[in-house]
Amino acid sequence: LKSNPSNNEEKEAQTQLTKSDELQRLHSQALSAYQQEDYEAAISLLDEILAVCVWDAELRELRAECYIKEGEPSKAISDLKAAAKLKNDNTEAFYKISRIYYQLGDHELSLSEVRECLKLDQDHKQCFSLYKQVKKLNKQIESAEELIREGRYEDAINKYDSVTKTEPEVPIYATRAKERICHCLSKNQQAPEAIKVCTEVLQLEPTNVNALKDRAEAYLLEDLYEE
Repeated sequence: LKSNPSNNEEKEAQTQLTKSDELQRLHSQALSAYQQEDYEAAISLLDEILAVCVWDAELRELRAECYIKEGEPSKAISDLKAAAKLKNDNTEAFYKISRIYYQLGDHELSLSEVRECLKLDQDHKQCFSLYKQVKKLNKQIESAEELIREGRYEDAINKYDSVTKTEPEVPIYATRAKERICHCLSKNQQAPEAIKVCTEVLQLEPTNVNALKDRAEAYLLEDLYEE
């Protein structure tokens, strides 16, 4: 604007300057909304800014934080994945992605993401601590599933009992473990026990198809055809 461009360039520069001022204003409002814990408003404002500033890692991390606070962790993952690519050595993003997957019960993806963090910094304390936890849980689950494939149901039940002890804080792992124990009991023809455990799973997740099928098998063993 200051270098006496042609009218056409001046118009374009003026438009960009106006847009820039508007985005700075929206940015201030978004930060203010975040500080006031109005995460829904912050997300809405950040949506507008990110439609233009697509490659801004900090803004994506901020929107991810808002999604987490709003109880929408799945939406946070895509922003954090973008931030991990946009910013070099972004261990924090990989750590957060791994934690979200872990909380959602996806231990395999959690393990994959925390490994990415440790590739960037093998001494990262939080990532290393999470890695040890996820690796241990992952190994137990894989081992239990192998025992099920071999038809060693009693051993598999014991292994899934260990899973609930390894991760007592995240309820989804206890539910998944119970669901597989219900399957093992049903397959092992321990019908009364299977019915009890499957029912516990179905009280938590009434539409759990696996538990419904396994309980049905147990009912058949007991000649409870109506049930």
